[in-house]
Amino acid sequence: MLRSLRWRLWLLSLLVLGLTLASAGWVVVHLFERHVRAQFEARLQDHWIDVLASLHPDEAGSPQLDGKLADPRWSRQYGGLYFQVQRAGDVQPEPWLRSRSLWDERLSLPVDELADGTVHWHDLVGPGGQALRVMERTVQWSDTGGRWRVAVAADQRELLDAMDAFRESLALALGVVGAVLMAALGIQVNIGLKPLRALQAALQRVHQGQVTRLEGSFPTEVLPLVQDFNRTLAYDEQVVERARRLTGNLAHAIKTPLAAMVALAEDATWPGEDARRQWQEQVQAVRDQVDWHLRRARAAGAAGAARRTAVVPVLQGLLRVMDKVHARREGEPPVQWELRWPQPPVYFAGETQDLQEMAGNLMDNACKWARRAVRISVQGDGGQVVLAIEDDGPGIAPELREAVLARGIRADERVPGSGLGLDIVRETAALYGGELRLLESELGGLRAELWLPQG
Repeated sequence: MLRSLRWRLWLLSLLVLGLTLASAGWVVVHLFERHVRAQFEARLQDHWIDVLASLHPDEAGSPQLDGKLADPRWSRQYGGLYFQVQRAGDVQPEPWLRSRSLWDERLSLPVDELADGTVHWHDLVGPGGQALRVMERTVQWSDTGGRWRVAVAADQRELLDAMDAFRESLALALGVVGAVLMAALGIQVNIGLKPLRALQAALQRVHQGQVTRLEGSFPTEVLPLVQDFNRTLAYDEQVVERARRLTGNLAHAIKTPLAAMVALAEDATWPGEDARRQWQEQVQAVRDQVDWHLRRARAAGAAGAARRTAVVPVLQGLLRVMDKVHARREGEPPVQWELRWPQPPVYFAGETQDLQEMAGNLMDNACKWARRAVRISVQGDGGQVVLAIEDDGPGIAPELREAVLARGIRADERVPGSGLGLDIVRETAALYGGELRLLESELGGLRAELWLPQG
């Protein structure tokens, strides 16, 4: 289930929505309770002022109730609204005055020292187990009458019931909002995943052979994936077409040697030694053609694959081989090698064997023609690896450089070789989207630049 993108979106949406609604509910309930309590305490202060306005000191300075309070709860037994007046400073004193609603009960006010004008709040258990909110202040009517604690209390049942009712209503409202939001999220998920379903349908059409490319209108977030996939499909088509062409070329190339071999086998008058020699020549021609086409096929298959080959270690390995192969040059001094590379090292986006074959051919040619020095340099240039191999030999005239890249063409017959090396390098580099350039070297000879994709 967790492998499904749809279920992941649903679970994430449920988690975020649940946390959001829970946080919002807690904040709203907290603000509502604070507001309701403030209103409740404000009314309690108004009741305290009413009680204080009805109290007057007698000749001894003691408070007396003057008249009847307007709210009937003051007189109804356990009516939920109470007042009590007692002398300040006494420990658990008997109330001097109290409302009729207290009946034979009293408010058990905590021992408290109140400064004049200071308001204190208490939560007490009142008559019948009522949860009371109490407000009290100290009052002094005259210098001889002493200080009196005047307390007013109200039952919080209506307040608590109102808060409970609000919580229930809020929970119901948030539940409805959550259901609506989940429905909206479901629609959003379906709409958001619609391009992926369209992509899946397009892939199915490609698999069924109805089309050769992913077709359709896709959003910008999916479009790069579609474009990369279409490029991969185009490359696969090129690989298949190239394989077909290579197969045809191979068949055409070995057709003539095979015909000659058949003729030699059927001609009984041909001398045995000559027949054997020509037979070996034709067999070698077939082998050369097969090897060459196999190399091209291998490079064609690897050109688009995700390979990554470090360039410098390959070159260092080839240098050790070249030192042994060209250690003794008849009538020529040993070759002085120079290898330059950048930091950090660069990588070729292709097969190690192909890089070895391309670089090895170029280095072998440089050794054959160099007088004393061969310089090899590597650098990265805009997403490409540039491998330059230079020598101080006679070089190649500009008008001959294009010709020597043709298969089997040699600029000078004095140095042994088949004339296939540069053509193999050029063909292999082209299969990777690269190229081989022949330029004039600062050393006086030829500069062969091999441009390849960087990994």
